[in-house]
Amino acid sequence: MKHSVCYWCFRAFYTLPEFCKEVKALGFESVEILGPADWKVVKDAGLTCAVGMDSFCNISKGFNDPKNHAFLQENYVKFIRQASENGIPSVICFSGNRNGISDAQGLENCARGLEMVTKEAEKYGVKIVIELLNSYIDHADYQCDHTAWGASLVQKLGSPNFKLLYDIYHAQVMEGNICNNIIKYHEVIGHYHTAGLPGRNEIDDSQEINYPFIIKTIKDTGYDGFLGQEFIPTSGKPLESLRKAKEICTV
Repeated sequence: MKHSVCYWCFRAFYTLPEFCKEVKALGFESVEILGPADWKVVKDAGLTCAVGMDSFCNISKGFNDPKNHAFLQENYVKFIRQASENGIPSVICFSGNRNGISDAQGLENCARGLEMVTKEAEKYGVKIVIELLNSYIDHADYQCDHTAWGASLVQKLGSPNFKLLYDIYHAQVMEGNICNNIIKYHEVIGHYHTAGLPGRNEIDDSQEINYPFIIKTIKDTGYDGFLGQEFIPTSGKPLESLRKAKEICTV
């Protein structure tokens, strides 16, 4: 497993240069969910950014609403080119909130809006990953809140450069059945995120998700991409929590 970590969870404790130095020493290969202004910092530290994100990537205003298509398409075309030029393998996108849009119509709208963006990703060798988020606790009304919906969108677009970002924490909140869904849908999954439940905190034995078993399931599918730690540390020793998380996920 290639280990990555989301900086936003730790930015209260460390500057980005400090954090990069510390996580590289722990054996991480990537610091992710960062925009173009931060990519050089990560690269200079000998790391990569497994998943890029920019300020226009809006969770609630996504591709499920045609009103957002022109704005998102223009920005993603530029963003994908930037990612390619800087060696960033993936960029994130979001479905957006339902706002009365049915799941079926939202799927169709996302497919139409993402079609030309996905072709651009194919051209430049960058992967787009749409994140599965929970609409129960953290992101009310978000449309891509079930694995089957995200998988259907990936299958509809039919591109090797468009995949699902399967966030294990969010998936557990919404539907559970984590390992069965990983086995069933692994071919449409391009990235994984972690966090403990309840609380979105450390992934140790203080929470309900059995991460060693889940990671073994992921590895058994042949997945060789990055695993992004996205928990909010509460132990008072953030780097020790991160070290333990990497150890738990090294199976």
